[in-house]
Amino acid sequence: MCGIVGYIGPNSATPRLIAGLRKLEYRGYDSSGIALVAPVNGNNEILLRREVGKIDALQRELDTHPLTADATVGIGHTRWATHGVPSVRNAHPHLSRNGRIAVVHNGIIDNYQELRAQLTARGFEFRSETDTEVLAHLIELNSADTLVDSVRAALRHVQGTFGIAVVSADFPDEMIVARRGSPIVIGSNGTETLVASDVAPIVPYTTSVTFLDDGDIAILTPGRFEIRSLSNASVSREPTSVDWDPGAAEKGGFEHFMLKEIFEQPEALENCLRGRLIEADGAAKLSGLRLEPRDIASLSNLVITACGTSYYAGLHGSYAFEQLAGIPARIEQAAEFRYRNPIVSPDTGVIAISQSGETADTLAAVREAARKGALVCSICNVVGSTIAREAGRGIYLHAGPEIGVASTKAFLCQVAVLNMMALLFGRTRRLSNAEGICIVRAMQQLPNLVRSVLAQNDRICAIAEKIAGCTDAFYIGRGYMYPAALEGALKLKEISYLHAEGYHAAELKHGPIALLDEHVPVIACAPSIPGHDKTMGNIQECRARKAPVIVIASEGDESVSAFTEDVIRIPACHEIVAAIPVVVAEQLLAYHVARLRGEPIDQPRNLAKSVTVE
Repeated sequence: MCGIVGYIGPNSATPRLIAGLRKLEYRGYDSSGIALVAPVNGNNEILLRREVGKIDALQRELDTHPLTADATVGIGHTRWATHGVPSVRNAHPHLSRNGRIAVVHNGIIDNYQELRAQLTARGFEFRSETDTEVLAHLIELNSADTLVDSVRAALRHVQGTFGIAVVSADFPDEMIVARRGSPIVIGSNGTETLVASDVAPIVPYTTSVTFLDDGDIAILTPGRFEIRSLSNASVSREPTSVDWDPGAAEKGGFEHFMLKEIFEQPEALENCLRGRLIEADGAAKLSGLRLEPRDIASLSNLVITACGTSYYAGLHGSYAFEQLAGIPARIEQAAEFRYRNPIVSPDTGVIAISQSGETADTLAAVREAARKGALVCSICNVVGSTIAREAGRGIYLHAGPEIGVASTKAFLCQVAVLNMMALLFGRTRRLSNAEGICIVRAMQQLPNLVRSVLAQNDRICAIAEKIAGCTDAFYIGRGYMYPAALEGALKLKEISYLHAEGYHAAELKHGPIALLDEHVPVIACAPSIPGHDKTMGNIQECRARKAPVIVIASEGDESVSAFTEDVIRIPACHEIVAAIPVVVAEQLLAYHVARLRGEPIDQPRNLAKSVTVE
């Protein structure tokens, strides 16, 4: 969600801030704005522009009422509404009472009502409904000899989470940033210094970035920065090299980022699997876990915790761990993990899954699991992300940047990584060499399995035309196809706004079947793996209620032809990998339905790519 970008250097700040904000559009937002420190009639002032809607609206405002090109220091923000409706007055940046300080903020200030009341009693007037505005007034109220001391003093009063960037007309040659619970990344190329809430706005200028930890506060000047703690102790943070091609964030001839990322999935899987599968041993090498065979053997159970799409990948993983490794595994919704007081112990392994590595609920689950003494590891796509750092052990997806809000290639790579972990655990605990080799060979085929589905893009588009006008849809599956059904339904509702539900196929007769008629299509995940025959029975139940059926089936399986002509074929494959080509078919189906309905596919309403608030 909300995005931060800041620039300080020798060049004009405005075009760099706008370019940075565009790199953050994928996170989801409803308003945007920038603030510059600029000379006006011989004095430095804060110049502010904000607009509701997309960055194009902000750009039009700047075209109509341009800001000075002389400003070389500024901050920008894309806001996803939490406190207060989307409006110009609620958009960031926010100014102090005297108009000399500008603040952008990600996160939530838990005690903002109390702070607002205290500031109001001191004569401060609030122009917005946001929690962020209290920060600007607090910094003015705690004015000190330096801007960093003013910010530090203000933050001592704040409870909650924040990633902030602050500029002041009285300190025109520096910028202050700080972090508690919401990501802040800094990059410098020797002449320019940039800050952002993730690496995307920074990599066009430098691929060496530094992630702040909670409690860090940094002073940025052109070409350099210094990190200290909120108690003013010197802090050293190792820079991280980001292996991202800036061009990867461009559409490359595709109509939407989502379609581009769907078609990037064979290469993403190749990158994810590269060097990790050892065919001769029927095993996987996952050095980031830093686990010896004795560590794995000592675990009595696994808990996988995640949200959204990552949760469905985790559900698939729980099946794989139990099948291949014979270890009890359960999936926990991360938002409930710490509040439900789950039973974990030192012989419990906790696997936290998050594409961004910043998901607030999943981060809270990581901290709770560590507090209870569990062995914690992470699966993330973003190098240096908070969850990856705090877990201390884990596996990166290497899926590359994912710009579309609806996750595609990250989900496939999450399932692939969980399968590799299950294989590693299985070979340590119960899986034979021959069985392990079979699994390795099945996983090596994944890129080609996906390419086979992508080759059916036109056919899937034609099927999408038949259901694009519907208002409801069901997805059904059994075993490994149950998480696939859940993920397919999520994709459809996320980007097409068509109501869709995923069910275990056996659950149809326990209530949902009452909703079926000729206007409610059912998408059945039915490749030729265990559970296929039972799913075919459920398909017949749907047809008996006149529901149109779309079946995702294995090549050569003609049993489905008796019930529908709308069949999407995947190559015959092992059950442990079958969900991946099935989900690719679902992704394409959802994409084409949304396109036919004219929806904003890459930035669906109300959704955010990285959910950094609970």
